[in-house]
Amino acid sequence: MKKLRHFLRFSDWTKNELLDMVHLAERMKRRPWWYSYALHNKTILMMFAKPSLRTRLSFEVAMLEMGGHAIFYDMANSPLGKKESIEDGARVSSLYVDAIMARLFEHETIETFAEHSRVPVINGLTNMFHPCQILGDFLTIKELFGRYNVKIAYVGDGLNNITHSLMELSMKFGAQLSVACPMKKDVMPDPALVRMTGTRVTTMDEACADADVIYTDTWQSYHVPDEEMPARRKLLGQYQVNKKTFNPKAYFMHCLPAKRGEEVTADIIDGPRSVVLRQADNRKHIEKAILYTLLRRL
Repeated sequence: MKKLRHFLRFSDWTKNELLDMVHLAERMKRRPWWYSYALHNKTILMMFAKPSLRTRLSFEVAMLEMGGHAIFYDMANSPLGKKESIEDGARVSSLYVDAIMARLFEHETIETFAEHSRVPVINGLTNMFHPCQILGDFLTIKELFGRYNVKIAYVGDGLNNITHSLMELSMKFGAQLSVACPMKKDVMPDPALVRMTGTRVTTMDEACADADVIYTDTWQSYHVPDEEMPARRKLLGQYQVNKKTFNPKAYFMHCLPAKRGEEVTADIIDGPRSVVLRQADNRKHIEKAILYTLLRRL
């Protein structure tokens, strides 16, 4: 049996390992019937502390299309972290299933869970990282450009799991990432990650001028309370992707859900340069590759 691996963030994996996952996802997308029984009789537990559309559906369908089974577990009614420790929850739940995907708040929680799990743990999203989304986005980038070393402008709220995972994977894959956001602590990307990845934090004009991809995300992540939104709209308003700020030669990317009229206008996200639906579709294919890689190792 090989060493147990988890998929929590990109720094835990080498460039070649991550490239292999993208290439596997390409093959799975072209010939899904080759993998119809790849995870036959395998079961994944899907734990959700946050709401979800794409993550739940894409993981569940990914398992079903490879002959496996998925269990949805709503943590709103769970004793985990309350009556029962995260450590005990990991030890017990990993007795019953072959893999666990968790969509949580604090990244430290999923690290603790993985430390005590007997099966692979996949980060379906934390406040700090969203690796499944971004690896799928680089599958989309490969389909669009035939390469990974493109210029990406991320604009808006930089203290964001999308930004942080983009920073890590852009560094590994040779993409040139620029982050445009206000120079305020509560919307700037993690300083340690900025230093580690060499990401440029700059202005909206400089980031978007020659970008191949312009990426944004909601201004209200799940942990941001409603009462903070008036101030955030005022702070982030100049970072909206619209006709004035969008480079018409670029592709527009967004992980969804999106709020038209806030971080992006409808004409951009629903326009001909938008690839948000391709991104959403590629979530399933990249998650198939992640699951196959983790489970076929055991």
